[in-house]
Amino acid sequence: MKIGILITGHPPDTMTEGGLYDAYFARLLTGHGFTFEDWSVCDGVFPEDVSAADGWLITGSKHGAYEDHPWIPPLEDFIRAVHAAGKPMIGVCFGHQIIAQAMGGRVEKFAGGWVVGCTEYDMDGETIAVNAWHQDQVVEAPAGARVFASNAGCQNAGLLYGDLIWTIQPHPEYDASFIDGLIRTRGKGVVPDALLAAATDRLDQPADRPKMAEMMAAFFKKERA
Repeated sequence: MKIGILITGHPPDTMTEGGLYDAYFARLLTGHGFTFEDWSVCDGVFPEDVSAADGWLITGSKHGAYEDHPWIPPLEDFIRAVHAAGKPMIGVCFGHQIIAQAMGGRVEKFAGGWVVGCTEYDMDGETIAVNAWHQDQVVEAPAGARVFASNAGCQNAGLLYGDLIWTIQPHPEYDASFIDGLIRTRGKGVVPDALLAAATDRLDQPADRPKMAEMMAAFFKKERA
């Protein structure tokens, strides 16, 4: 199964040794029989059409879904086209947000502030820890979307749109070393020091990355009518 990865942002210049964000997802999903192709949509590079892959994944980004970038409207059009074509799609962080926005939801800079570091979520009754890095979030889910993950700081942390779209606010592709790098590069002077300190203290807390990878792979592979 070929997964098309739509890159919507890039790591900090000092943190590119692990590749761009598509490489993080390819490593996360290794061993599940997928092949991958990427398009850097944030640089204006889009697939010709939705048939270029069997399933689609939209990455995280430093950008806001509500910001005025020339690539945002065509990305929203592409999201709706993927859905109309009946192809599976996964969105992570910004991907989660832009899909919600494209499908009629609302995204904004959350008044409750940042969520950073290893964070626990209730996912359909199971507590799962995932690394997070965001202030924006989906504050109004699209009609028909089901919330499958949430916590006190993020009500719409995971959304399921029938059996075609699965999105999550935190970052299953990020390991502790990447969060540590974000704390040192993008966090200082932006995220409150107390939150950065708390995230640093949780760097040794294991995140459920293999479990999240299994969930994502199963979603892509599930049989659909």
